[in-house]
Amino acid sequence: MASSAKAKTPPVSLTAVEMLRWAWRQLTSMRTALQLLLLLAVAAVPGSLFPQRPANPAVVTQYLVDNPEVGPWLDRFQFFDVYSSVWFSAIYLLLFISLIGCVIPRAAVYWKHMRSQPPITPRRLSRMPQYGTLLLPSSDIDPEVAVQDAAVLLRRRGYRVQLRDIETASPSVAAERGYLKEAGNLLFHVSLIGVLIAVAVGGLFGYRGQKLVIEDEGFTNTEIAYDSFFPGTNFDTDWLVPFSLTLDDFDVTFDRRETNYGNPIDFTGSMTVQERPGVEPRNETLRVNEPIGFGGTNVYLIGNGYAPVVTVRDGNGNIAYQGPVPALPQDATYNSTIVIKAPDAQPDQLGFVGFFLPTAVVDENGVAFGSDPDPFNPQLNLNSYYGDLGLNDGTPRNVYQLDTTNLTQLNGRNTSDGGIVLGAYQTYDLPQGKGSITFDGLKRYVALDIIFDPGKTMALISTSLALIGLVATLCIPRRRAWVRATENADGQTLVEYALLARGKDHGLDKEALKIGGLLTTHWSASYDRNQHEKAGSRQ
Repeated sequence: MASSAKAKTPPVSLTAVEMLRWAWRQLTSMRTALQLLLLLAVAAVPGSLFPQRPANPAVVTQYLVDNPEVGPWLDRFQFFDVYSSVWFSAIYLLLFISLIGCVIPRAAVYWKHMRSQPPITPRRLSRMPQYGTLLLPSSDIDPEVAVQDAAVLLRRRGYRVQLRDIETASPSVAAERGYLKEAGNLLFHVSLIGVLIAVAVGGLFGYRGQKLVIEDEGFTNTEIAYDSFFPGTNFDTDWLVPFSLTLDDFDVTFDRRETNYGNPIDFTGSMTVQERPGVEPRNETLRVNEPIGFGGTNVYLIGNGYAPVVTVRDGNGNIAYQGPVPALPQDATYNSTIVIKAPDAQPDQLGFVGFFLPTAVVDENGVAFGSDPDPFNPQLNLNSYYGDLGLNDGTPRNVYQLDTTNLTQLNGRNTSDGGIVLGAYQTYDLPQGKGSITFDGLKRYVALDIIFDPGKTMALISTSLALIGLVATLCIPRRRAWVRATENADGQTLVEYALLARGKDHGLDKEALKIGGLLTTHWSASYDRNQHEKAGSRQ
């Protein structure tokens, strides 16, 4: 029995070259590029959920200790080194290749369009969204002269023009403008590639570090001098600019008006800086958003606070610690937490934890609180401990925290001896003959963010060009215009003009009115506005 259905054609297997061509086309499609961009954003999420080894290896080590089952698996899949992991780098590289594969063919097509002529004149211009006619009263203007005049006027409005059928009975001019719209689109995508390159360069060869500098103390740009240091994947510490700086004075101006009392107005750091050894030092002023630069490395002011100067003596009467201790501000009045460690104290190590008040006020319940950010009445309120501070077992410790696991409390608010309350230049003797602590004075400190990013200039240029390209893409309309002239039965020249937009263009009717007005003014012709508006209503 014969069947009317066609026999199914067996699938044809692709060759290796055809398979590679298909894979390349899939990779370089805009849809794939957008998917990779979304995937890159998702891949960056673990970097904010899990501690990162380049930022703080001690926290990663502690996480592995606290999570012995999950931690090793996360480490195996590089969740603690997300931004340098194989999978993150693969997504980044694929996105880079995909964008290049998208842009290069479009650049070739755009170049071809730039060299091409405007489209031919349609037979029936009246079918265009915007259409109008002009009847030239003067018989001296023949159709050929009319389209030549129209070409000049359109060229002045930024159109690229081409005369058509100039030696026939119905010559015309074709015009087109708005090529910069596609150029802007192309510029946007090329600039996006530039941003990716700049980010990659900064991540590979840049670095970032933080340093806390106290008044009258200095900092030399070496890796060991940083409080925290985050180098790029391929950064070499030999590239560090050998500058040094000293904080001579730091001044904060607070608002004393009743409405904004206590709000900071200005932060000013006076510094002595030296570009490199052997160069004459110079004075610089550091302010918020006004960094100090050293050959591509910028020093930013990101924080400040007070550093009470203390002297801790041990049970033998020897000085176990002496110097300023940074206190971490907790609110706008600079009420700060403070930790003091004296590992050299004998016979037991000493530790203190509490808070610092720039202007201490005691309420009716005997509780002290800070009332002003300026140090009108500085006060230390501390609890003291003795024992093993845990600094000699090789385990990294946070200098701003005190682990009291192996310590015994000497005094505090809840003990019989009460807490330590120290005003400026006062001394407190610890219980059990463990020593004493003296509040010797007060200094300020600044928190610095030191950044070297070799890709920042390229990133700025690329971002600016991308913005320009985006504005051009959104704001420049792509329009086509045609003007045809013919001679009617009365021997008068009839001019037809029409406009067409690529995509939606709400200003096309206004453009048609402008062109009609220019032609009318040029020839002093009668303008058939009613016919134009009738045609414009079809848009």
